[in-house]
Amino acid sequence: MNSAAAPDAAPAERVPLVLGSTSSYRRQLLERLGLPFRVQAPQVDETPAAGEAPRELALRLARAKALAAAEAFGSPAWVIGSDQVCACEGRVLGKPGGFDLALQQLLYLRGREAVFHTAVALVDPRGAVQVREVPTHVRMRSLDESRLRAYLLAEQPYDCAGSAKSEGLGIALLEWVRSDDPTALVGLPLIAVSELLLDAGLDPLRGPPR
Repeated sequence: MNSAAAPDAAPAERVPLVLGSTSSYRRQLLERLGLPFRVQAPQVDETPAAGEAPRELALRLARAKALAAAEAFGSPAWVIGSDQVCACEGRVLGKPGGFDLALQQLLYLRGREAVFHTAVALVDPRGAVQVREVPTHVRMRSLDESRLRAYLLAEQPYDCAGSAKSEGLGIALLEWVRSDDPTALVGLPLIAVSELLLDAGLDPLRGPPR
């Protein structure tokens, strides 16, 4: 991966691209664009504010993560931050962390429609910030508890909001999915990321930095 040159001398292509996330899912998605990037873990308190709507929470955290990663990186860069909030009938469903809570989430979600609010923020080398949100509407199938248990034991999606991996066996839990970006549900909306990069002056179609 290329190192950044002096901020006032390097062309935009030589400024590094940084993913402000330790998520393996987001790393794998960003790799699809073919641009070399570095990873910088953001330190952000993800506690929702009182009365904060799920969409606003996702937007705020994506922005906070991008800014925190940019500050931790310490030199001019293109920095991407992202966050996802799952909500169903006013209830926010976070990462379960283990089997019991994951089963509770899936039992609650069966037969219901949930919205995954996936937000992405881009901090450019000058510090300007752009933020987008891509909603994904999902309806879960009405499955019996034994099949939900079997799914959880097979895939163990305990680090996923909503307790299902749509890119894996979790797709079998879904009745339908509606979104403008097929990658949003996995955790990083690549159409929005590409648009943000292009709007900020970095064209993904030009290939990796030279």
